[in-house]
Amino acid sequence: MNIQKAVYIVLGCVGVGLGAFGALVPFIPTFPFLLMAAYCFARSSKRLHLWFINTKLYKNNLESYVQGHGMTKKTKVHIMITVTVLMSIGFVMMEQVVVGRMILTCVWIFHIIYFIWGVKTIKEN
Repeated sequence: MNIQKAVYIVLGCVGVGLGAFGALVPFIPTFPFLLMAAYCFARSSKRLHLWFINTKLYKNNLESYVQGHGMTKKTKVHIMITVTVLMSIGFVMMEQVVVGRMILTCVWIFHIIYFIWGVKTIKEN
């Protein structure tokens, strides 16, 4: 196994761990960590990728988005609230960095626009 594959495997495992933790704790984002895990496992090992896409964690949080169907309203709202809270903390901490605040504001606005109009909303099962 080469070093690049090993790094992807480690990052994938970290992503699964943080994603699972985020599924339990309200202010930890689940979606980006699971997306990172899917990306890393797809680049490292077919066996790990197949295992991951068959887990309940993947099916409940990512499957519909990856297939292009969209996300449930609950998932979209959860992601938007989590990112807003975390970016607000960064915004407050950048009290003296005006450019940083401007960049964070632009990223936050793009994030909200993307999740409202860029990601399809599907009904919950």
